[in-house]
Amino acid sequence: MQVRCWGARGSVPVSGDEYRRFGGDTTCVEVRGHDGQVVIIDAGTGIRRLGLRLQSERPAGINLLFTHAHWDHLMGFPFFQPLYEPGRAISIFGCPCAQNSVQKMVSKSMEPPHFPVPLHEVGANLTFRAECSKPFEAGGLIVTPFPLSHPNGGLGYAFAEGDRRFVFLTDNELGFQHPGGPAFEDYVDFCSGADLLFHDAQFRPEEYDRRRGWGHSTCAEAVDLALEANVKRLGLLHHDPERADDQVDAIVAECRNRLAEGTAVQECFAVAQGMALCVP
Repeated sequence: MQVRCWGARGSVPVSGDEYRRFGGDTTCVEVRGHDGQVVIIDAGTGIRRLGLRLQSERPAGINLLFTHAHWDHLMGFPFFQPLYEPGRAISIFGCPCAQNSVQKMVSKSMEPPHFPVPLHEVGANLTFRAECSKPFEAGGLIVTPFPLSHPNGGLGYAFAEGDRRFVFLTDNELGFQHPGGPAFEDYVDFCSGADLLFHDAQFRPEEYDRRRGWGHSTCAEAVDLALEANVKRLGLLHHDPERADDQVDAIVAECRNRLAEGTAVQECFAVAQGMALCVP
């Protein structure tokens, strides 16, 4: 299983020299199994560059999974070039409990006056699937959805291929239980033994009191989850738009200090735009 990040920023895209290493595009992550099909998590602004790559690559299939309907995870969708290729097959997944209808969610982002091309005029063949609570197959991977603790709800996902497992939990507040959001212990069970975990770590602990209920975790909470769940590798995700590269580095250093020697967590890092990882 291959995992590649096309956008790791939270809330709003940013640009400038201070964001060069970790990137300024909002959430978009690509997952591929051995058969070469593409699974995409979220359509933040990072999906634009991924779409340009897929234009020439022509993979066997494209599957797009949405975690939720907030703008930073949706705003890149109208700029995803494969949408405009006649005959291109794209399957789109999401939970209607979180955003009423996946089709309605993406369609509204392209309605006038917001965008000049309505969804029904794109060239690709779109298939919409509502998957909320049971494992399903996408791109040759077994995908298990799991509720997020976030305003308006949402889904995280675990991806399995053979005995390898990658868990993706962005926009997830471990310190506050939103309606429909599981308890911390439930996330420990869901993440248990994962080879790779990407988890929301937007805030530092000292910032959290003023942002409690906003739908995001602290970096310390993400580390605690990885420790409790015996995760092998932890990637800190959804970087605050005001967080420059050197400040992200400082957070990673603090998280590594929090990890005791001899734990199952072998690596802790900040997810960076352009980063490619193997889950062998």
